Amino acid sequence: MEHMTTVLFICIALPMLPMILIFPDKRSRLFLGFMITGALICHIAGDVNTYLLGLFDGDMMYVTTTITPISEELLKTLPVLFYAAVCSDDRDILIPIAFAEGIGFAILENSVILIQNLNSVSLEWALARVIGAALMHGACTAAIGMGISFIRKRRKLFFCGTFSLLIAAFIFHASFNVLVQSEYSPAAFVMPAAVYVPLTVNAVRRWKGTSEKTG
Repeated sequence: MEHMTTVLFICIALPMLPMILIFPDKRSRLFLGFMITGALICHIAGDVNTYLLGLFDGDMMYVTTTITPISEELLKTLPVLFYAAVCSDDRDILIPIAFAEGIGFAILENSVILIQNLNSVSLEWALARVIGAALMHGACTAAIGMGISFIRKRRKLFFCGTFSLLIAAFIFHASFNVLVQSEYSPAAFVMPAAVYVPLTVNAVRRWKGTSEKTG
């Protein structure tokens, strides 16, 4: 299956690379680049999680609810944090690229799970993965991007603020994983939407306000 993950990454991510050269708009290239980065992070996280699973004697329930939320959110945060520190901490850029990275991560993750469960997947399964896991990954990373945009210029808050953002992402991700493997799994698919909808409404209002000022 490790080989299959590499094959899926090549099939999904590599065809996007030529599109980066074609897009004339710099922001579009940036968003697509972070989607590819998200898929790469997912590939790396798969290797890390496999190693961690071996350390805990293959206890899948324990690892997926306690360990992988930490490893995955840490890995997803690094590209966003690097971009904020080196390139720009503009909130209008950080939030979309962070969300794009989370979605890129979810695309590869969903593809791997699909291959692993070909005999049991259904349309309902696909919708649940999109509404639940995909939005969860996107929302966690976008929330961290939003938080970093606020604390980046406040040096006294940067380190403790980044730590707090990560802890919030760990808890949210772990809570989702616990619920999705329990009898209360429908609640797991409400959680990401409850975060995504306010973020989207806020973004639309900001874009409308910006367009009215420039229009």
